[in-house]
Amino acid sequence: MVLNYIWIAFFLLAAVCAIIQCFTGNTGVFADIINSTFDNAKTAFEISLGLTGVLSLWMGVMKIGEKGGMVNLLSKALSPIFTRLFPDIPKGHPATGHIFMNIAANMLGLDNAATPLGLKAMESMQELNKTKDTATNPMIMFLVLNTSGLTLIPVSIMVYRAQLGAAQPTDVFVPILLATFAATLAGIIVTSLYQRINLLQPVLLATLGGLCALVAAIIWGFSRMDKETMDTVSTLSANIILFGIILAFILAGMAKRVNVYEAFIEGAKEGFTTAVRVIPYLVAILVAIGVFRASGGMDILIDSINSLVGLCGGNTDFVASLPTALMKPLSGSGARGMMVDTMTTYGADSFAGRLACIFQGSTDTTFYILAVYFGSVGIRHTRHAVTCGLLADLAGILAAIAVAYFFFG
Repeated sequence: MVLNYIWIAFFLLAAVCAIIQCFTGNTGVFADIINSTFDNAKTAFEISLGLTGVLSLWMGVMKIGEKGGMVNLLSKALSPIFTRLFPDIPKGHPATGHIFMNIAANMLGLDNAATPLGLKAMESMQELNKTKDTATNPMIMFLVLNTSGLTLIPVSIMVYRAQLGAAQPTDVFVPILLATFAATLAGIIVTSLYQRINLLQPVLLATLGGLCALVAAIIWGFSRMDKETMDTVSTLSANIILFGIILAFILAGMAKRVNVYEAFIEGAKEGFTTAVRVIPYLVAILVAIGVFRASGGMDILIDSINSLVGLCGGNTDFVASLPTALMKPLSGSGARGMMVDTMTTYGADSFAGRLACIFQGSTDTTFYILAVYFGSVGIRHTRHAVTCGLLADLAGILAAIAVAYFFFG
């Protein structure tokens, strides 16, 4: 229901903005809007087409892991933590292992692996769902963990900075890590309040404290490396872990005398079906976002914020980077384009350029994730998922601004 209202709002706001533009002399705005509908519909299909192979691969691997017992092993190992954070998922259920695999892939920046693993996790949780068109508490907590975008190794952002001439492309690494951790922590707290989960349990406190210590250790370790070493270590470790997972699943299947090839084919067929199923949801959300952008709505919003902050006597240095922050919940590629545009316009080492990079790395694409993950299992009633996801995004944006002023202001 919430996505329905948001979808309608995009079109209504786009219509208002387009009319305003016509009165100011931009009569080509409606042509831009229509062109954007075709372009974004095509983009949605291309994304789904690109997902088909990746989904088939990883769902095939996950099927081997299921039959080989690896997913159940992960579930049992994580049950002390996940039974408290996801109390509605039974102990030892395969969904726990799938959730862990997805979160691990996201933290390593392995987007191609994270999406199919996340879709598999949603399918596992849907098996426990008594009301098939309504999101459950575990689904929402899982979605918020994804939309808050905790990433330990933002390699792609550092690559863009290097390409655009940054003197030290890795100087945003620590700020991004701090901002994304704040977003994730806020997301967990807000969702726990909605779902009445007690975060003061010793196991959860120890886990969150351990994560804080891990983040601090990673910050310390990577801050002592130069760019080349950081890129090498981060890329190598991510690839080794990923291949190690595949190999471990295959070996576990062999040990259980599973026909790993047949298991892979069975899972790959599910991946193909899932990729086809998400096409309508992707078309709907990307077309709505594209119409809003083409209408000039984003430009009007940014100009209004700039004027408001200026009238209040605030520092407006951060406003030039806001398009990236505002676009990120709507479109990952759109936000990436905004980030590159900001660095190109103001300079990769400018305050605005660096802040745009921190915005890009601090959260994930909320509405894209909601559309794809919920759409893959036929969820129509999202309950408090959008609210919690957007609050986590807001926490990430505010943390990014504060961190940027602290490091570069």
